Amino acid sequence: MDAWQSPLTILASFVAYSVLHSVLAGHRFKAWAQARMGTTAYERYYRLLFNLIGVLTLLPILWLVVALPDWPLYSIPNPWRWLSYLGQLAGLVLLAASLRVTGALDFLGLQQLADEGGAAPELHIRGPYAWMRHPLYTGSMLVLWLFPVMTLNRLALVVSISLYFWLGAYYEERKLEAWFGATYAAYKARTPMFIPWRAPQD
Repeated sequence: MDAWQSPLTILASFVAYSVLHSVLAGHRFKAWAQARMGTTAYERYYRLLFNLIGVLTLLPILWLVVALPDWPLYSIPNPWRWLSYLGQLAGLVLLAASLRVTGALDFLGLQQLADEGGAAPELHIRGPYAWMRHPLYTGSMLVLWLFPVMTLNRLALVVSISLYFWLGAYYEERKLEAWFGATYAAYKARTPMFIPWRAPQD
């Protein structure tokens, strides 16, 4: 098998995954689902179903990363390997701190099961969100890019996910600007997107 066939297969599979995920997150499909499910069932179950579908459809791609022929790219030796582990730990801490602000149960779709009605969207600008607009993506990319052992298949997956995060961030911000208007525009103007290169501004 050609060295590029495996990563291209992974990339194509992730593109298909991204299209499906984007359709399910889009306004048109959500409106269609709400009409079919009813408002109450939609508000309680859609987020959880969306996440379950996202996880289940990602599993075959992860299987491809392991099952397809692969080639090593690099392996960070000790003691430098521990720096990559520390960077990954920082990414996990950032993820945990971000979910503490937004609510892990709400993110997973479990909080909605107990809610009586759909919660109004909330703009989070404290904690990690005071330093960057998308700390969940930044934390995830720290974990993904700092694996001390990198192969061609793993790199294809990491690049695919990172590009999806970048495109997804712009899509999310369009929705946030529609919801919050000038408030989000001011937050966006003063807060970096992924890299906290300046201190929070009042």
